[in-house]
Amino acid sequence: MKLWLLRPVDGLKKNDNPWEPWFDKAFGFVVRAGTEEEARALAHADAGDENRGTFLCDKVADTNQPWIDAKYSTCVELLPEGAAEVVMKDFASA
Repeated sequence: MKLWLLRPVDGLKKNDNPWEPWFDKAFGFVVRAGTEEEARALAHADAGDENRGTFLCDKVADTNQPWIDAKYSTCVELLPEGAAEVVMKDFASA
C-alpha cells in the first residue's frame, strides 16, 4: 500500500469553493491506499460538509465530490525521499 496526501487546491474562486465557509469541513487527509483513485474515494467517503455543494440554498461549488475531482483537490503520493517537513497538523482554534 501507498500513503497519499489529499488537500484542497489553492486559489479556488469564492463562488466555486467547497471549503467556503470554512466550518464543518475536512481540509486534508493522509490515506493508505493502493491507487490515487482509491485514496480519493476513501477521502470522499469520510468528508465533511465540503461534499454538500450548496449551503443554505446558496451555491458554493459546482461539485459535491471535491475529493474525487482534481479541479478541487490534490492527491500526491507521500514518498520517503524529500526535505524534512510537517506532513499534517490537525489543529483547531476558535
